[in-house]
Amino acid sequence: MTLVTGKDILAPARADGYAVGAFNTSNLEITQAVFEAASEMRSPVMVATSQSAITYAGHEQIRFMVEDLAERAGVPAALHLDHGTDLDVVRSCLEHGWSSVMIDGSHLPFEENVRVTKEVVEMAAPRGVSVEAELGRLMGIEDEIAVAASEATYTDPDEAREFVERTGCDSLAVAIGTSHGAYKFKSEPKLAIDRLRKIAERVAVPLVLHGASAVPPDVLGLAQRYGAVLPGARGVPPESIREAVAHGIAKVNIDTDLRLAFTARVRQVLAETPEVFDPRKILAAAREGMKEVVKSKMELFGSTGKI
Repeated sequence: MTLVTGKDILAPARADGYAVGAFNTSNLEITQAVFEAASEMRSPVMVATSQSAITYAGHEQIRFMVEDLAERAGVPAALHLDHGTDLDVVRSCLEHGWSSVMIDGSHLPFEENVRVTKEVVEMAAPRGVSVEAELGRLMGIEDEIAVAASEATYTDPDEAREFVERTGCDSLAVAIGTSHGAYKFKSEPKLAIDRLRKIAERVAVPLVLHGASAVPPDVLGLAQRYGAVLPGARGVPPESIREAVAHGIAKVNIDTDLRLAFTARVRQVLAETPEVFDPRKILAAAREGMKEVVKSKMELFGSTGKI
């Protein structure tokens, strides 16, 4: 199946009350894990690439890899640019076959965010590529994104409506209390569901939740058992994600949980079988661990069996 746009995938999700996972990748094994899970679960999927992942793996390599695996999996899939802050990178993704791009102007004043987002929408339209934008700022650190707690702001519902109307973006990432990275909360996590409900009442386009990794205790525990040092790592509870989906979230971004699963399984193989030095055996275990995570997310988001 050829790549489809984010709009093609997310519009049905918003209408039917489920969410689609956008799983970040930067190599073959992560991408294989995502598509194997999507094929088994019969779920639409978005494969996301950060700007640093593109620098690491290359435009052509990522696109050909995703296209080939999407074709083999036979599921609706979009290749998505995650947190595009550089217009040159956005333009390059459009030229290299990405079917969905995000312009992240959340660090800009409102009017400047509107201007930049509208520019990307106009840039993407001739190619039929969908555009995600962001309003409000999530705290935390992930790849090139770093936002201090003092700089984080929730999305204003009325501003969200105006922003979508003026920019024409196809989906909107909102800030309701999640955070990037593995160290999301110092106390009991609580999402601003009432705020999300108000945004969903005012905005018709699909809503997106970033910083939604759960830091699963079993995965974290496995990584720590074999030497990982991750004190205080804590994520968003599954029940909070389920509630957010029920109140309008149609796309959920997952990156940290895949990294943790990869790390845990690699550490386990190296510790339990020190005689193994074949990269395929080591990475196959990591792939299986990430596949389990992806399948669990698809069940949580309600996207299984939707194709």
